[in-house]
Amino acid sequence: MSLFERYLTLWVALCILAGIVLGHLMPGFFQAIGALELAKVNLPVAVLIWLMIVPMLMRIDFAALGGVAAHWRGIGVTLFVNWAVKPFTMAALAWLFIGHLSRGYLPADQIDSYIAGLIILAAAPCTAMVFVWSNLTRGEPHFTLTQVALNDSIMIVAFAPIVGLLLGLSAITVPWNTLVLSVLLYIVVPVAAAQILRRHLIHKGADALPAVLRRLQPLSLCALLATLVLLFGFQGEQILAQPLVIALLAVPILIQVYANAGIAYLLNRLAGEQHCVAGPSALIGASNFFELAVAAAISLFGFNSGAALATVVGVLIEVPVMLSVVRIVNASRPWYERRAGKPELAPGLER
Repeated sequence: MSLFERYLTLWVALCILAGIVLGHLMPGFFQAIGALELAKVNLPVAVLIWLMIVPMLMRIDFAALGGVAAHWRGIGVTLFVNWAVKPFTMAALAWLFIGHLSRGYLPADQIDSYIAGLIILAAAPCTAMVFVWSNLTRGEPHFTLTQVALNDSIMIVAFAPIVGLLLGLSAITVPWNTLVLSVLLYIVVPVAAAQILRRHLIHKGADALPAVLRRLQPLSLCALLATLVLLFGFQGEQILAQPLVIALLAVPILIQVYANAGIAYLLNRLAGEQHCVAGPSALIGASNFFELAVAAAISLFGFNSGAALATVVGVLIEVPVMLSVVRIVNASRPWYERRAGKPELAPGLER
């Protein structure tokens, strides 16, 4: 993990502060940015989102899908958690905490929007950052690559129906045209562009792709931070008026991260998977593709929406929370690998 990635929470916090200050000092500038729309898609944000997503998707090798059978138990567990558990448990947690327990502390006109943002966040499984988490847990790289490629493939067809279903169950109006357009703009087009660029670079030589990715990674993160400055430029007045909002939105996100990581980890152990598969499986099951979530929330509900703010809270807590999950996974490895009738390995030895 690079220095920039390790302190992502700090940079996000600084962007929150910068956005709030600039939004207060230059409201006209932010209103002009917000007005640059085409078919309900904000053009500056679309460019920033593509700069975020494309370098990440260039790391994905869809040829890895041929290796699905090699770790079928771990892949089955992760798919179950990502697509059958996480979106629905997040919806339930959002209804409970935001719709009921915390309702009196939140702006009444944004309750549904906050719930929508949390649902969108949970419906997008993590992509690029998973490789970082997997490395930190000494995860099986082929499993991680295969799982991420499979999740990205499923996301193309499953993201919109799941989001639409859960928003509908929450009695939130679903602008289907905008939802489908978001999938095309922020999943299909970036995936296609990333794979075309990836193949072109691979044909140029073995070192071409890693070299370009190293140059693009800072650009990708800077695009994320610039998007956050814009978001908080619009959200600043609301946050200053309701400073408790971010903490309350973080509660269901934290619960679902630890719960889903635990479910995936335990199911892999019950299935007899190796720890090098269970670790990344738990982390993929817990983390979110927050770049996509931010883009979809802005497209569906706008810069000023509670949905956009809810997805940004996911960005704010992503790194420290996932690093804590990494620590738990690594610390519990002796317990995980302990089997009835089998001796425990000395620390540092591999099976």
